[in-house]
Formats: sequence, structure tokens, C-alpha cells
Amino acid sequence: MTSPVPSHLPVAIVGAGQAGLSLSHFLKQRGVDHLVFEKHSAMHVWSDSRWDSFTLVTPNWQCDLPGHPYAGSDPHGFMKKNEITTYLSGFRDLVDAPLREGIAVTRVTPRSEGGFDVVTSDGAYQADQVAVASGGYHIPIVPRMAERLPKSITQIHSEQYRNPAALPDGGVLVVGSGQSGAQIAEDLHLAGRKVHLAIGHAPRCARFYRGRDVVAWLADMGYYQMPVERHPLREGVRDNTNHYVTGRDGGRDIDLRKFALEGMRLYGLLKDLDGATLSFAGNLRASLDQADQTYNGINAAIDKYIAENKIEAPAPSVYAPVWQPAEETLSLDLEAAGISSIIWCIGFQPDFRWLDAPVFNGAGHPKHHRGVSPHPGLYFIGLPWLHTWGSGRFSGVARDASYLADRIVEARAGL
Repeated sequence: MTSPVPSHLPVAIVGAGQAGLSLSHFLKQRGVDHLVFEKHSAMHVWSDSRWDSFTLVTPNWQCDLPGHPYAGSDPHGFMKKNEITTYLSGFRDLVDAPLREGIAVTRVTPRSEGGFDVVTSDGAYQADQVAVASGGYHIPIVPRMAERLPKSITQIHSEQYRNPAALPDGGVLVVGSGQSGAQIAEDLHLAGRKVHLAIGHAPRCARFYRGRDVVAWLADMGYYQMPVERHPLREGVRDNTNHYVTGRDGGRDIDLRKFALEGMRLYGLLKDLDGATLSFAGNLRASLDQADQTYNGINAAIDKYIAENKIEAPAPSVYAPVWQPAEETLSLDLEAAGISSIIWCIGFQPDFRWLDAPVFNGAGHPKHHRGVSPHPGLYFIGLPWLHTWGSGRFSGVARDASYLADRIVEARAGL
């Protein structure tokens, strides 16, 4: 017979991804009773919301969850989807968190005397402290214009994409050129599908430069340890789009210009829809140039680091465009182009409506310092740039979780 779940909790953790389980790991080490709520299954996003050919974009050696570093035979490679889920399954078993899966937290409200009321799909609790580990990617963004598209067009969001064969025959329009958009466009392109890509303002970076993975150079240069307070953009960096690159087939650059040479059609930012005709901003050339400027800028910073530290490395290089748009294509007739599918790859919105606490800014993002919110006893973990660039990656979540576990212990000492 199992023991009944207590109605009072010292700490409630909402979300059982790698962030929530990392925090559970450190709370167990510190002897703090807690319960982890997960409305689906632990770390389900990695199996349920990734396409079949998905790989990590950071090398395997950066997978360093607490007590569970990467231990495979290819530290400089990039785990595929099934390998990622196996790695995370091992982490789940290691942590052995006090976990309630299939239980949604529907409301968290601060109590006037301190602590929180926590309402779930399986009853109510009182918690002294609450750690929100549900991430910041909740509601898939699909523009309202999508409602006016012809019913014959299949529309999915990037989280629903699995493989080219799952789409109907015909051309595919991918909207968005961040990591997901660029990699999905590549996946379709490699499968021989006719791809149209409406790009945004995403930057790009090299996969390898001067004999090493760029991530290795940036790690040596301290980029992944830089706190948000020291970044030139300060908290504004949290709104940045990630650089597009891939770990597929051992890792390589994603060069949209090269895809254009091979037949992919590129457009600027998607603006509007009139009947079955889409219109685009005339910013394709500028967006490609800006992405390449970032690419070359990162490489130039590596050049400087190599020179200052007198490191022996292959000669430097500068990327030169292999293709330029002869003219901007400002409209696209979906029917004439034979487009049967559109994949929206323009990100997610946060949804913390269930959390009734005065800690959010105008964009719906929580205010915090290293995950500690202005409201006593309320914490966040697993958000991009929670503290450093590594916070949203397997490489930095352990440091964030350890820090928050210490803050939780300190707060408990004052209760």
C-alpha cells in the first residue's frame, strides 16, 4: 500500500523536464522534502515535440546534467533523438524524483500568511515554496492570417513536424529561419521536397572553425559562463533568437545561400495574405547579410582569442556569400507554386496564466534574478538566459539548480 500524498508540501516543483528533475536532485541531496508535478510524462518534450531527424546542436560533451555527464563514445558528436531520450531516461532513473506524472497544476496563488495554494487536477495542496520548471515555450505561435489560408493547405507548427513523408505531396513553405525553421527546411530539402523558406532575423554561426567546434572555442572563451548582467544587451539577450546551425551527420553549417543555389526559394519576412497570395518584406538580402555578419563576427572573436593566447590553429577565414538574390520576391501565389503545406516555425509564447503572482513583465515573462523572483518563495528554472547562455542547455542547468536549491534551503531556515 502506498502512503497518501501529503496535502502540505515544503516545496512544489511544477514541471519534470531536465530543469525540474535537476532541482529535485539537489533538493534530495540537501534533505528537502518536495513533490514534482508533471501534466504529461517526465521530459516528454524530447520525444513528443521533436522531428525524427532531430539532433543536438551542441556537442555531447556539453551534456552534463547533475550526476549524469555524457558517458558515450562520441563526446564531440551530436546525439540523435533516440540517443537523447535514452540519455534523459537514465537521468530520470538516477534522480528518482518524488514525481506525480499526469497531474496538471492549474492554479498557484500566494497565501496572505505566506506560502502558496497549489491547485492540481488531482487535488489541492499548500506549499511553503514553489519552483516553476515548466520552461518558457508553451503556446505555439501561429499568426492570425493562418485562419484565412485556403482549406486545401495543410498547416502545422514546428513542434508537430516529424518527417517529409508525413506531409502531403507538393511544395512546402517553411516560415521562420531560427534553429527549428532552418533545420526543418534542410530536412525537407535533403528529402528532395520543393522548399520555400520565409526567413526572419535569426543569426547563424559556423559549426567548425579553425580546427574545432565553435562551441568548444566559445566555452574556452567563457561565453557560456557569462552572466546576463555582463552581457552587452543585459536582460534583452533573453529575447534573442538562437543561431542556426546543425549537428546532423556529424555537424555542419547551415548556409541558406547554398540551399538557394540548389533550388530552395528564399523570401523575406512574411507580411500578409490576400486570398491565396502571400506578401513578403523586401529584406531578404539584408537578413542574409546580417546573419553572415554575425557568423564572421563570432569567427573574428575566435581569431582574436587565438592570437592573444598564441594558440596554434589552422589559418583564419572569412565567409563570402555564395549566392545573392537577383531581386526581392515580394509575393507568392500558393496555388501557382504548388504549395500544399505550411510549417510555422516562429516560436512560442509563454503561458503562466495559472500562476497568480505579481512577477511578470508586459510580455508575460517572469522577473527574476538567477531564478529567484521578487515574491518570497517563488522560483523559476529552465528559462533561456536564466543566468547564463548555458541556462537553457544541458550544460548549465546543474549550476542553476544547485544555486536555487541553496536559496530554497536558506529560505526554509527563516520559516
